[in-house]
Amino acid sequence: MSEEKKSLNFLEQIIEEDLANGMPKENLRFRFPPEPNGYLHIGHTKAIGISFGLGEKYNAPVNLRFDDTNPAKEEQEYVDAIKRDVAWLGYQWEKECYSSDYFQQLYDWAVQLIKDGKAYVDSQSSEAMAEQKGTPTQPGVAGPYRDRSVEENLDLFTRMKNGEFEEGSHVLRAKIDMTSPNMLMRDPIMYRILKKEHHRTGDDWVIYPMYDWTHGESDYIEQISHSLCSLEFKPHRELYNWFRDNVYEYSQSEYPLPPKQREFSRLNLSYTVMSKRKLMKLVEEGIVSGWDDPRMPTISGLRRRGYTPAAIRSFVETVGVSKRENVIDVALLEFKIREDLNKTANRVMAVLDPVKVVIDNYPENQEEILIAENNPEDENSGTREVPFSREIYIEREDFREEANKKFFRLKLGKEVRLKNAYFITANSVEKDENGNITVIHCTYDPLTKSGSGTEESKRKVKGTLHWVSVKHAVKAEVRAYDRLFSDEAPDSHKDKDFMEFLNPNSLEKITAYVEPSLQTAKIGDRFQFQRLGYFNVDDDSTVENLVFNKTVGLRDNWTKKNE
Repeated sequence: MSEEKKSLNFLEQIIEEDLANGMPKENLRFRFPPEPNGYLHIGHTKAIGISFGLGEKYNAPVNLRFDDTNPAKEEQEYVDAIKRDVAWLGYQWEKECYSSDYFQQLYDWAVQLIKDGKAYVDSQSSEAMAEQKGTPTQPGVAGPYRDRSVEENLDLFTRMKNGEFEEGSHVLRAKIDMTSPNMLMRDPIMYRILKKEHHRTGDDWVIYPMYDWTHGESDYIEQISHSLCSLEFKPHRELYNWFRDNVYEYSQSEYPLPPKQREFSRLNLSYTVMSKRKLMKLVEEGIVSGWDDPRMPTISGLRRRGYTPAAIRSFVETVGVSKRENVIDVALLEFKIREDLNKTANRVMAVLDPVKVVIDNYPENQEEILIAENNPEDENSGTREVPFSREIYIEREDFREEANKKFFRLKLGKEVRLKNAYFITANSVEKDENGNITVIHCTYDPLTKSGSGTEESKRKVKGTLHWVSVKHAVKAEVRAYDRLFSDEAPDSHKDKDFMEFLNPNSLEKITAYVEPSLQTAKIGDRFQFQRLGYFNVDDDSTVENLVFNKTVGLRDNWTKKNE
């Protein structure tokens, strides 16, 4: 095998083999087919990346298709959110399609299957159908309505469509094999009665096609060459092919290309859940503020938290394409956003747990403007002005009255550098009645100004602290997020509900002080708060009330674990 072929993932190898066996390249067409019953989450980014990535690789069109066959759960809000998320990730679809556009064609094909003796109307209860379907180790048996005449089936199916029957009274089933070892082939349901308004077709239909019937035939109508889906659909492939082949018999002149289904492993992430139903529960029970809560694994939640499309795409690329299920450490995702923001985010100063420092020998009414570099990783990022004065805030944890030799921050009698400013030495403290430090008194060396070029400014000192001028500080709300769940796999415990593993400390709201340059920050802007982590401006932020989300800390756990 050539080195080039070895480097291809197994899906690319399948496509290359099809092309080598005579498939015209212009016949390549892919799709991403979400059901609009919730917001997309990080797990979907793999499917999105695979289909759109292959489209980019082979210069082939990719459809965005909404498999909207269940009006009880689907809403236009979810359609809009999905489109927004896919576009935000940087992907462009050729056609925006809806399975509901094909309802008439699907109905006509179902009628043809009835005429061919390959589908019938079943009037059993759902419990009776489940019982006669058997078990994985016990074959099913024919139900009492399996051998209805073609005429009776056509009449009943027409009346189902016309709304003459109540929900649950009849279904249309494919007539395949009740003894098949694949339970999905034991006369699967094709249509059920649902008297609910559809977000696109309104009340035009009261019968709706099931997913397995709709999905494959929508691929066929759109002439998708390769139907790529996650591994849980592998048992469905046999049924996918049965529906495809039986429709192909009388539709090949109009739709000459039969699609091919192939499966890849899902993207599972530690410390979260990927089930839309479970994510919906978090929203409905008010555990989170909405689908875009920054603690949610949804794409909109990640966007609001400060994640970038580049970081997510790099994450998906690193995870790769495989046939085996596994759980990806969330630390890899955090590594990717940290890697991206290190290159792109401007550095600023903010203090989250302030204690006041008074520089006693600094002139009382003096102020000066210091020049700070925006991003040392980007030579084109420019500089900004940072005001300095006699009173500043530093982080409370950056000072100790007494400390051992390994503590390189501020302590009594010792010297540290203030970022972009001067060296200061701590001399004394003031405390309240509870013994808490309220003020640290220091002196500064005026010859040590950063960038001044003096010999004193070049002196080596181990500690460098960030700070904010008290007089110029801007108050801001900082939302510090931890993982939503305390367990690595919260939905893997058979004897416990995933909600039992909710982390009660997943959100901490902090009153912080930030440098004045951030007053002009816009919603979505991303920054590195020096020595603290990466933060972005939240949607709730206003000019009067700045709100920042903590995207990720500066410390990288993933690289250390994988060295």
